[in-house]
Amino acid sequence: MRDTDAVKIETFVDITERMAILMLSAYFLLRIMPTLAGHPSNIPLVVVEMATVILILVRKSGPATLSIWQIIIGFLGTGLPLMVSQYDRHIIPVGLGLALMNLGLLLSFAAKLYLNRSFGIIAANRGVKRGGPYQLVRHPMYTGYMLTQIGFLVLNFSAMNVAVYIAAWVAQVLRIREEEAFLLQDERYREFAGAVRYRLVPGIY
Repeated sequence: MRDTDAVKIETFVDITERMAILMLSAYFLLRIMPTLAGHPSNIPLVVVEMATVILILVRKSGPATLSIWQIIIGFLGTGLPLMVSQYDRHIIPVGLGLALMNLGLLLSFAAKLYLNRSFGIIAANRGVKRGGPYQLVRHPMYTGYMLTQIGFLVLNFSAMNVAVYIAAWVAQVLRIREEEAFLLQDERYREFAGAVRYRLVPGIY
């Protein structure tokens, strides 16, 4: 049986996590929603980010890591992308940027469908998924996020958005490393990692 104090701490972290992401998403929506009428290309970003929020709210719990460092990078990886702004300054054709956003949207949604409620900000063992896009890379949902975010960035280019996304992507890579250090304790995940070589980008990482 698990220690009662540990369960209480995990419950507190879980509730805090959900409340924090709700507040960040509300801030994001207040800034982005007014832009959609004039810039419908932003819709895929809104869909991706809000789908993440919904999954966090309905996800199931599981044995989780409680390191402060892991909590921080988990929140940064999820929360920082909600801090970007609309700038209407594109550096590639709008159609190409929109194609990147939609490709990322489709990939992240496919990954979410396989995860279902096995999703969270902080590393937890909620079951090993091996089907669909998880046959290509071990973290296809993060790959999808990054594609959508790159598409948004090249259509809304600014030093601030670049800084926000670079920080978010660094946090995501650190988050992946921490997640895998936790998940590799599970023999089923070790088998999965052996079968699917790359974490995020086929042939690179």
